[in-house]
Amino acid sequence: MSLSDKERQSINPPPTQEVYDRLHFSQATRVGDLIWVSGQVGIDTTDMKPGDGMEAQARLAFENVRTVLRAAGASLADIVELTTFHTDLRGDIQEFVQVKDEFLPDRYPSWTAVGVTQLARPELLVEIRVVAVAGSGDG
Repeated sequence: MSLSDKERQSINPPPTQEVYDRLHFSQATRVGDLIWVSGQVGIDTTDMKPGDGMEAQARLAFENVRTVLRAAGASLADIVELTTFHTDLRGDIQEFVQVKDEFLPDRYPSWTAVGVTQLARPELLVEIRVVAVAGSGDG
């Protein structure tokens, strides 16, 4: 991927183009090696249905993060900051951590978990946003 240090690139993998067109936001923005990924939720992008429960939604959300990072030329290993939003932070945190540790098994990023009263759809339990530095997870 050849971008100048200051060139701004919007990242919208094919399954998310409709969201970009309808709601006018990018799934990620890349400037140089820095990548800001918009909040990803536990929805299957093929049928647009949320997973059943925290474990399924966390897994789908991390898979969506991975898809966006790949489109931006990065990987989960390049995540340097993780912010998560939970509708039941205390009740679901252990299930979430188990899934998080599957996707981010080492070199843990900085992480802020926030309890919220609602997300974009009432059945959603968690939303994940990340900041990544492309290539930083290689070493």
